[in-house]
Amino acid sequence: MAKKPKSAFVCTACGADYAGWSGQCNQCGEWNTIKEIKLGAGKAAARDNSGYAGARSEVRLLSEVNLAQAERISTGLTEFDRVLGGGIVTGSVVLIGGAPGAGKSTILLQAIAHIAERLPVLYVSGEESLQQIAERAQRLGLKTAGIKMLAETSVQQICQVLDEELPKVVIIDSIQVMYTADSDSAPGSVSQVRESASYLTQYAKRSGVSFFMVGHVTKDQSLAGPMTLSHIVDAQVVLSSTDDSRFRVLRADKNRFGSVGELGFFAMESSGLKEVKNPSAMFLSRAEKPSPGSVVTVLWEGTRPLLVEIQALVTESQYGNPRRLAVGLDQNRLAMLLAVLSRHGGIFTGNDEIYANVVGGIKVSETSTDLAIMVGVVSSLRDRIIPYDTVFFGEVGLNGEIRPVANGHARLNEAAKHGFKRAVIPKSNKPKDPVKNLEIHAVSNIQEALAALSDL
Repeated sequence: MAKKPKSAFVCTACGADYAGWSGQCNQCGEWNTIKEIKLGAGKAAARDNSGYAGARSEVRLLSEVNLAQAERISTGLTEFDRVLGGGIVTGSVVLIGGAPGAGKSTILLQAIAHIAERLPVLYVSGEESLQQIAERAQRLGLKTAGIKMLAETSVQQICQVLDEELPKVVIIDSIQVMYTADSDSAPGSVSQVRESASYLTQYAKRSGVSFFMVGHVTKDQSLAGPMTLSHIVDAQVVLSSTDDSRFRVLRADKNRFGSVGELGFFAMESSGLKEVKNPSAMFLSRAEKPSPGSVVTVLWEGTRPLLVEIQALVTESQYGNPRRLAVGLDQNRLAMLLAVLSRHGGIFTGNDEIYANVVGGIKVSETSTDLAIMVGVVSSLRDRIIPYDTVFFGEVGLNGEIRPVANGHARLNEAAKHGFKRAVIPKSNKPKDPVKNLEIHAVSNIQEALAALSDL
Protein backbone atom coordinates (compact mmCIF):
# COMPACT_ATOMS: atom_id res chain seq x y z
CA MET A 1 0.00 0.00 0.00
CA ALA A 2 1.42 3.33 -1.04
CA LYS A 3 2.34 5.67 1.78
CA LYS A 4 0.41 8.90 2.04
CA PRO A 5 2.68 11.81 1.14
CA LYS A 6 3.61 13.86 4.18
CA SER A 7 3.04 17.59 4.32
CA ALA A 8 4.22 20.47 6.49
CA PHE A 9 3.13 24.06 7.01
CA VAL A 10 5.94 26.58 6.57
CA CYS A 11 6.01 30.39 6.68
CA THR A 12 7.26 31.67 3.33
CA ALA A 13 8.63 34.83 4.98
CA CYS A 14 10.82 33.42 7.77
CA GLY A 15 10.75 29.64 7.32
CA ALA A 16 9.06 28.80 10.64
CA ASP A 17 7.41 25.35 10.77
CA TYR A 18 3.89 24.67 12.08
CA ALA A 19 1.81 21.56 12.67
CA GLY A 20 -1.19 23.12 10.91
CA TRP A 21 -2.31 26.18 9.03
CA SER A 22 -2.62 29.52 10.79
CA GLY A 23 -3.49 32.99 9.57
CA GLN A 24 -0.51 34.75 11.19
CA CYS A 25 3.06 33.60 11.73
CA ASN A 26 3.99 33.83 15.41
CA GLN A 27 7.69 34.21 14.57
CA CYS A 28 7.72 37.15 12.12
CA GLY A 29 4.17 38.47 12.57
CA GLU A 30 3.29 38.32 8.85
CA TRP A 31 -0.24 37.41 7.74
CA ASN A 32 -1.22 34.77 5.16
CA THR A 33 2.35 33.54 4.66
CA ILE A 34 1.95 30.00 6.06
CA LYS A 35 1.69 27.56 3.15
CA GLU A 36 1.37 23.80 2.97
CA ILE A 37 4.27 22.01 1.30
CA LYS A 38 4.53 18.37 0.29
CA LEU A 39 7.39 16.33 1.68
CA GLY A 40 8.98 13.48 -0.21
CA ALA A 41 7.78 10.06 0.97
CA GLY A 42 10.90 8.55 2.42
CA LYS A 43 13.32 10.12 -0.06
CA ALA A 44 14.75 12.60 2.42
CA ALA A 45 15.61 9.81 4.83
CA ALA A 46 17.83 8.14 2.24
CA ARG A 47 20.15 11.12 2.12
CA ASP A 48 23.24 11.26 4.29
CA ASN A 49 22.26 13.49 7.21
CA SER A 50 25.59 13.42 9.01
CA GLY A 51 25.35 17.16 9.74
CA TYR A 52 26.51 20.31 7.99
CA ALA A 53 30.07 19.96 9.29
CA GLY A 54 30.49 16.71 7.35
CA ALA A 55 32.70 15.12 10.02
CA ARG A 56 32.39 11.61 11.43
CA SER A 57 30.28 11.21 14.56
CA GLU A 58 32.95 10.53 17.15
CA VAL A 59 33.84 12.13 20.47
CA ARG A 60 37.17 13.97 20.56
CA LEU A 61 38.97 16.20 23.03
CA LEU A 62 38.96 19.84 22.03
CA SER A 63 42.68 20.05 22.85
CA GLU A 64 43.39 17.32 20.26
CA VAL A 65 41.71 19.12 17.35
CA ASN A 66 44.16 20.09 14.62
CA LEU A 67 44.48 23.89 14.55
CA ALA A 68 46.52 24.06 11.35
CA GLN A 69 44.90 26.57 9.04
CA ALA A 70 44.85 26.08 5.31
CA GLU A 71 46.08 28.91 3.13
CA ARG A 72 43.27 31.20 2.05
CA ILE A 73 42.45 31.63 -1.62
CA SER A 74 42.68 35.21 -2.86
CA THR A 75 39.87 36.49 -5.07
CA GLY A 76 42.15 39.01 -6.77
CA LEU A 77 40.09 41.87 -5.30
CA THR A 78 41.60 43.26 -2.10
CA GLU A 79 38.29 44.74 -0.92
CA PHE A 80 36.51 41.42 -1.47
CA ASP A 81 39.23 39.56 0.45
CA ARG A 82 38.92 42.09 3.29
CA VAL A 83 35.18 41.46 3.68
CA LEU A 84 35.74 37.68 3.63
CA GLY A 85 38.35 38.00 6.39
CA GLY A 86 41.46 37.62 4.24
CA GLY A 87 40.32 35.42 1.37
CA ILE A 88 38.31 32.27 0.71
CA VAL A 89 38.54 29.54 3.36
CA THR A 90 38.70 25.96 2.07
CA GLY A 91 35.35 24.25 2.42
CA SER A 92 33.49 27.44 3.29
CA VAL A 93 30.06 28.44 2.00
CA VAL A 94 29.46 32.14 1.29
CA LEU A 95 26.02 33.57 0.52
CA ILE A 96 26.11 36.84 -1.43
CA GLY A 97 22.94 38.85 -1.87
CA GLY A 98 21.93 42.13 -3.41
CA ALA A 99 19.28 43.91 -5.45
CA PRO A 100 18.95 43.17 -9.18
CA GLY A 101 21.71 45.00 -11.06
CA ALA A 102 23.90 45.49 -7.98
CA GLY A 103 26.72 43.48 -9.56
CA LYS A 104 26.63 40.11 -7.77
CA SER A 105 27.32 38.04 -10.88
CA THR A 106 29.87 40.58 -12.11
CA ILE A 107 32.02 40.55 -8.98
CA LEU A 108 31.89 36.74 -8.76
CA LEU A 109 32.83 36.39 -12.42
CA GLN A 110 35.80 38.72 -11.91
CA ALA A 111 36.89 36.78 -8.82
CA ILE A 112 36.59 33.35 -10.41
CA ALA A 113 38.49 34.51 -13.51
CA HIS A 114 41.41 35.44 -11.25
CA ILE A 115 41.21 32.19 -9.28
CA ALA A 116 41.02 30.11 -12.48
CA GLU A 117 44.58 31.14 -13.34
CA ARG A 118 45.82 29.03 -10.40
CA LEU A 119 43.08 26.59 -9.38
CA PRO A 120 40.25 24.60 -11.04
CA VAL A 121 36.88 26.36 -10.78
CA LEU A 122 33.29 25.78 -11.86
CA TYR A 123 30.55 28.34 -12.51
CA VAL A 124 27.06 26.82 -12.24
CA SER A 125 24.34 28.96 -13.80
CA GLY A 126 20.66 28.29 -13.29
CA GLU A 127 19.30 31.63 -14.50
CA GLU A 128 21.44 32.92 -17.37
CA SER A 129 22.51 31.01 -20.43
CA LEU A 130 26.18 30.23 -20.92
CA GLN A 131 26.23 32.57 -23.92
CA GLN A 132 25.09 35.49 -21.77
CA ILE A 133 27.84 34.83 -19.24
CA ALA A 134 30.44 34.49 -21.98
CA GLU A 135 29.35 37.82 -23.49
CA ARG A 136 29.65 39.51 -20.08
CA ALA A 137 33.12 38.06 -19.54
CA GLN A 138 34.21 39.30 -22.96
CA ARG A 139 32.79 42.77 -22.23
CA LEU A 140 34.72 42.89 -18.96
CA GLY A 141 37.92 41.78 -20.67
CA LEU A 142 38.41 38.70 -18.45
CA LYS A 143 40.57 35.67 -19.17
CA THR A 144 38.10 32.82 -19.64
CA ALA A 145 40.39 29.95 -20.69
CA GLY A 146 40.35 28.29 -17.25
CA ILE A 147 36.69 28.88 -16.31
CA LYS A 148 34.49 25.78 -16.61
CA MET A 149 30.76 26.40 -16.98
CA LEU A 150 27.70 24.28 -16.21
CA ALA A 151 24.03 25.05 -16.82
CA GLU A 152 22.16 22.95 -14.24
CA THR A 153 19.61 23.38 -11.45
CA SER A 154 19.58 19.91 -9.81
CA VAL A 155 21.90 19.80 -6.81
CA GLN A 156 22.34 16.04 -7.17
CA GLN A 157 23.50 16.43 -10.78
CA ILE A 158 25.77 19.31 -9.78
CA CYS A 159 27.47 17.24 -7.08
CA GLN A 160 28.00 14.39 -9.56
CA VAL A 161 29.76 16.81 -11.91
CA LEU A 162 31.84 18.13 -9.00
CA ASP A 163 33.00 14.57 -8.23
CA GLU A 164 34.22 14.30 -11.82
CA GLU A 165 35.76 17.77 -12.29
CA LEU A 166 37.14 18.24 -8.72
CA PRO A 167 37.11 22.05 -8.64
CA LYS A 168 38.34 24.07 -5.67
CA VAL A 169 35.85 26.95 -5.97
CA VAL A 170 32.24 26.70 -7.17
CA ILE A 171 29.71 29.48 -7.85
CA ILE A 172 25.99 28.67 -7.63
CA ASP A 173 23.95 31.34 -9.43
CA SER A 174 21.47 31.32 -7.83
CA ILE A 175 20.35 29.19 -4.87
CA GLN A 176 16.70 30.21 -5.42
CA VAL A 177 16.47 28.29 -8.72
CA MET A 178 18.17 25.13 -7.46
CA TYR A 179 16.12 22.08 -6.53
CA THR A 180 16.64 18.71 -4.90
CA ALA A 181 14.81 15.45 -5.50
CA ASP A 182 14.35 15.12 -1.73
CA SER A 183 11.57 17.73 -1.81
CA ASP A 184 8.44 17.70 -3.95
CA SER A 185 7.81 21.46 -3.73
CA ALA A 186 8.57 23.89 -6.55
CA PRO A 187 12.04 25.46 -6.97
CA GLY A 188 12.32 28.72 -5.05
CA SER A 189 10.00 27.58 -2.25
CA VAL A 190 11.13 27.66 1.36
CA SER A 191 11.69 23.91 1.59
CA GLN A 192 13.57 23.69 -1.72
CA VAL A 193 15.93 26.56 -0.85
CA ARG A 194 16.58 25.09 2.59
CA GLU A 195 17.16 21.53 1.37
CA SER A 196 19.30 22.58 -1.62
CA ALA A 197 21.50 24.83 0.52
CA SER A 198 21.98 22.15 3.18
CA TYR A 199 22.80 19.52 0.54
CA LEU A 200 25.49 21.71 -1.04
CA THR A 201 26.83 22.77 2.37
CA GLN A 202 27.29 19.15 3.45
CA TYR A 203 29.11 18.46 0.19
CA ALA A 204 31.40 21.46 0.77
CA LYS A 205 32.34 20.30 4.28
CA ARG A 206 33.01 16.72 3.17
CA SER A 207 35.05 17.53 0.06
CA GLY A 208 36.74 20.83 1.02
CA VAL A 209 35.24 22.68 -1.97
CA SER A 210 34.50 26.38 -1.42
CA PHE A 211 31.04 27.54 -2.52
CA PHE A 212 29.63 30.95 -3.41
CA MET A 213 25.83 31.04 -3.49
CA VAL A 214 24.03 33.97 -5.07
CA GLY A 215 20.84 34.90 -3.20
CA HIS A 216 17.89 37.05 -4.22
CA VAL A 217 16.51 39.82 -2.02
CA THR A 218 12.96 40.77 -1.10
CA LYS A 219 11.35 44.17 -1.60
CA ASP A 220 12.68 45.32 1.78
CA GLN A 221 16.25 44.40 0.68
CA SER A 222 16.55 41.38 2.99
CA LEU A 223 17.74 38.02 1.69
CA ALA A 224 14.92 35.90 0.32
CA GLY A 225 14.28 32.41 1.58
CA PRO A 226 14.08 30.83 5.02
CA MET A 227 16.06 32.21 7.94
CA THR A 228 17.67 28.77 8.13
CA LEU A 229 19.64 29.69 5.02
CA SER A 230 21.58 32.35 6.94
CA HIS A 231 22.34 29.89 9.73
CA ILE A 232 23.61 27.19 7.35
CA VAL A 233 26.20 29.24 5.48
CA ASP A 234 29.57 30.30 6.93
CA ALA A 235 29.43 33.89 5.67
CA GLN A 236 26.70 36.18 4.42
CA VAL A 237 27.59 39.31 2.47
CA VAL A 238 25.36 41.87 0.80
CA LEU A 239 26.27 44.02 -2.20
CA SER A 240 24.35 47.30 -2.29
CA SER A 241 24.59 50.62 -4.09
CA THR A 242 25.05 54.03 -2.47
CA ASP A 243 23.16 57.22 -3.28
CA ASP A 244 25.66 57.69 -6.08
CA SER A 245 24.83 54.81 -8.43
CA ARG A 246 28.47 54.51 -9.51
CA PHE A 247 29.57 53.03 -6.19
CA ARG A 248 28.86 49.68 -4.54
CA VAL A 249 29.33 48.67 -0.90
CA LEU A 250 29.96 45.04 0.06
CA ARG A 251 29.01 44.37 3.68
CA ALA A 252 29.53 41.25 5.80
CA ASP A 253 26.45 40.52 7.93
CA LYS A 254 27.81 37.17 9.13
CA ASN A 255 31.31 35.73 8.94
CA ARG A 256 32.70 32.77 10.85
CA PHE A 257 36.19 33.52 9.56
CA GLY A 258 36.43 37.30 9.88
CA SER A 259 34.94 40.52 11.20
CA VAL A 260 31.20 41.13 11.05
CA GLY A 261 30.36 44.57 9.69
CA GLU A 262 33.44 44.76 7.45
CA LEU A 263 32.90 46.92 4.37
CA GLY A 264 34.39 46.76 0.90
CA PHE A 265 34.00 49.61 -1.60
CA PHE A 266 33.82 49.35 -5.38
CA ALA A 267 33.11 51.63 -8.33
CA MET A 268 30.99 50.29 -11.19
CA GLU A 269 32.66 50.95 -14.53
CA SER A 270 32.28 49.62 -18.04
CA SER A 271 35.07 47.14 -17.36
CA GLY A 272 33.44 45.82 -14.17
CA LEU A 273 33.78 46.58 -10.48
CA LYS A 274 36.95 48.47 -9.56
CA GLU A 275 38.21 48.72 -6.00
CA VAL A 276 38.04 52.06 -4.19
CA LYS A 277 41.29 52.33 -2.25
CA ASN A 278 40.32 55.50 -0.38
CA PRO A 279 36.62 55.18 0.59
CA SER A 280 36.76 58.21 2.90
CA ALA A 281 37.31 60.47 -0.11
CA MET A 282 34.27 58.85 -1.74
CA PHE A 283 31.99 59.93 1.11
CA LEU A 284 33.56 63.38 1.58
CA SER A 285 32.60 64.96 -1.74
CA ARG A 286 31.25 68.01 0.08
CA ALA A 287 29.70 71.12 -1.41
CA GLU A 288 32.03 73.97 -2.38
CA LYS A 289 30.15 76.42 -0.14
CA PRO A 290 30.00 75.47 3.57
CA SER A 291 26.55 75.30 5.13
CA PRO A 292 25.24 75.07 8.71
CA GLY A 293 24.48 71.61 10.03
CA SER A 294 27.27 69.86 8.07
CA VAL A 295 29.66 67.89 10.32
CA VAL A 296 32.35 65.28 9.61
CA THR A 297 32.84 62.28 11.87
CA VAL A 298 35.00 59.14 11.82
CA LEU A 299 33.30 55.74 11.86
CA TRP A 300 34.97 52.43 12.55
CA GLU A 301 33.76 49.87 10.04
CA GLY A 302 35.17 46.39 10.50
CA THR A 303 38.93 46.91 10.73
CA ARG A 304 39.39 50.43 9.40
CA PRO A 305 38.27 54.04 9.97
CA LEU A 306 35.93 55.80 7.58
CA LEU A 307 35.27 59.53 7.30
CA VAL A 308 31.65 60.45 6.58
CA GLU A 309 29.59 63.63 6.55
CA ILE A 310 26.49 63.99 8.71
CA GLN A 311 23.94 66.68 7.90
CA ALA A 312 21.34 68.08 10.30
CA LEU A 313 18.48 70.44 9.54
CA VAL A 314 16.45 72.25 12.22
CA THR A 315 13.40 74.13 10.99
CA GLU A 316 10.29 75.62 12.54
CA SER A 317 7.40 73.18 12.75
CA GLN A 318 4.38 74.00 10.62
CA TYR A 319 2.14 71.59 12.51
CA GLY A 320 1.39 70.78 16.11
CA ASN A 321 3.55 67.64 16.19
CA PRO A 322 7.17 68.31 15.10
CA ARG A 323 8.81 65.54 13.07
CA ARG A 324 12.05 63.72 13.92
CA LEU A 325 13.44 61.96 10.85
CA ALA A 326 16.80 60.15 10.55
CA VAL A 327 18.20 58.61 7.36
CA GLY A 328 21.13 56.23 7.86
CA LEU A 329 20.87 56.67 11.64
CA ASP A 330 18.82 55.17 14.45
CA GLN A 331 15.79 57.43 14.85
CA ASN A 332 15.42 56.49 18.53
CA ARG A 333 19.03 57.46 19.10
CA LEU A 334 18.35 60.88 17.57
CA ALA A 335 15.39 61.42 19.92
CA MET A 336 17.53 60.45 22.91
CA LEU A 337 20.33 62.85 21.94
CA LEU A 338 17.84 65.71 21.59
CA ALA A 339 16.54 65.00 25.09
CA VAL A 340 20.07 64.98 26.50
CA LEU A 341 20.85 68.22 24.65
CA SER A 342 17.80 69.86 26.18
CA ARG A 343 18.44 68.62 29.73
CA HIS A 344 22.22 69.02 30.01
CA GLY A 345 23.01 71.50 27.23
CA GLY A 346 20.22 73.98 27.79
CA ILE A 347 19.19 73.89 24.11
CA PHE A 348 15.47 73.22 23.65
CA THR A 349 14.29 71.90 20.27
CA GLY A 350 10.85 70.54 21.21
CA ASN A 351 9.00 72.94 18.90
CA ASP A 352 11.25 72.39 15.86
CA GLU A 353 11.34 69.74 13.17
CA ILE A 354 14.72 68.00 13.01
CA TYR A 355 16.13 65.96 10.13
CA ALA A 356 19.43 64.06 10.17
CA ASN A 357 21.13 62.34 7.24
CA VAL A 358 24.33 60.40 6.60
CA VAL A 359 25.68 61.52 3.23
CA GLY A 360 26.47 58.76 0.76
CA GLY A 361 23.80 56.26 1.77
CA ILE A 362 25.91 54.45 4.36
CA LYS A 363 24.19 52.98 7.43
CA VAL A 364 25.61 53.97 10.82
CA SER A 365 25.26 51.42 13.61
CA GLU A 366 27.83 52.58 16.20
CA THR A 367 27.52 55.29 18.85
CA SER A 368 30.67 57.25 17.99
CA THR A 369 28.54 59.60 15.87
CA ASP A 370 26.60 60.95 18.88
CA LEU A 371 28.76 64.03 19.34
CA ALA A 372 28.73 64.83 15.62
CA ILE A 373 24.93 64.56 15.43
CA MET A 374 24.52 66.84 18.42
CA VAL A 375 26.97 69.40 17.01
CA GLY A 376 25.17 69.32 13.65
CA VAL A 377 21.82 70.04 15.32
CA VAL A 378 23.29 72.97 17.26
CA SER A 379 25.02 74.27 14.12
CA SER A 380 21.78 74.25 12.13
CA LEU A 381 19.74 75.70 15.00
CA ARG A 382 22.14 78.62 15.50
CA ASP A 383 22.81 78.94 11.75
CA ARG A 384 26.53 78.68 12.38
CA ILE A 385 28.95 77.03 9.93
CA ILE A 386 31.34 74.40 11.27
CA PRO A 387 34.86 74.80 9.80
CA TYR A 388 35.58 72.31 7.04
CA ASP A 389 38.82 71.18 8.68
CA THR A 390 37.20 70.00 11.95
CA VAL A 391 36.15 66.46 12.82
CA PHE A 392 34.02 65.22 15.73
CA PHE A 393 33.50 61.83 17.34
CA GLY A 394 32.42 60.51 20.74
CA GLU A 395 29.55 58.75 22.48
CA VAL A 396 27.10 60.83 24.53
CA GLY A 397 25.66 59.41 27.76
CA LEU A 398 22.30 60.17 29.33
CA ASN A 399 23.98 62.34 31.99
CA GLY A 400 25.58 64.53 29.35
CA GLU A 401 29.04 62.97 29.61
CA ILE A 402 31.17 62.35 26.50
CA ARG A 403 32.32 58.73 26.60
CA PRO A 404 35.37 57.31 24.78
CA VAL A 405 35.11 55.13 21.67
CA ALA A 406 37.28 52.30 20.41
CA ASN A 407 40.31 52.87 18.13
CA GLY A 408 40.46 56.59 18.85
CA HIS A 409 44.09 57.02 17.76
CA ALA A 410 43.47 55.32 14.41
CA ARG A 411 40.49 57.63 13.82
CA LEU A 412 42.65 60.68 14.49
CA ASN A 413 45.34 59.46 12.11
CA GLU A 414 42.72 58.96 9.38
CA ALA A 415 41.44 62.52 9.90
CA ALA A 416 44.96 63.97 9.79
CA LYS A 417 45.71 61.99 6.62
CA HIS A 418 42.80 63.71 4.86
CA GLY A 419 43.88 67.21 5.82
CA PHE A 420 41.76 67.92 8.89
CA LYS A 421 43.35 70.41 11.30
CA ARG A 422 41.15 70.15 14.40
CA ALA A 423 39.38 67.34 16.24
CA VAL A 424 36.87 67.48 19.10
CA ILE A 425 37.01 64.14 20.89
CA PRO A 426 36.33 62.56 24.32
CA LYS A 427 38.95 63.35 26.94
CA SER A 428 39.67 59.65 27.46
CA ASN A 429 40.57 59.31 23.76
CA LYS A 430 43.20 62.05 23.87
CA PRO A 431 46.49 60.46 22.74
CA LYS A 432 49.63 60.72 24.85
CA ASP A 433 51.68 61.74 21.82
CA PRO A 434 50.41 64.58 19.60
CA VAL A 435 49.11 63.77 16.14
CA LYS A 436 51.00 65.63 13.42
CA ASN A 437 49.18 68.70 12.02
CA LEU A 438 46.08 68.01 14.17
CA GLU A 439 44.90 70.26 17.00
CA ILE A 440 42.93 68.21 19.54
CA HIS A 441 40.14 69.55 21.77
CA ALA A 442 39.37 66.98 24.46
CA VAL A 443 35.97 67.34 26.17
CA SER A 444 34.29 65.40 28.97
CA ASN A 445 30.68 66.66 28.80
CA ILE A 446 28.22 68.52 26.60
CA GLN A 447 28.96 71.92 28.14
CA GLU A 448 32.66 71.61 27.25
CA ALA A 449 31.76 70.42 23.73
CA LEU A 450 29.51 73.47 23.18
CA ALA A 451 32.24 75.74 24.53
CA ALA A 452 34.76 74.19 22.14
CA LEU A 453 32.26 74.71 19.33
CA SER A 454 32.10 78.43 20.17
CA ASP A 455 35.91 78.68 20.00
CA LEU A 456 36.19 77.18 16.50
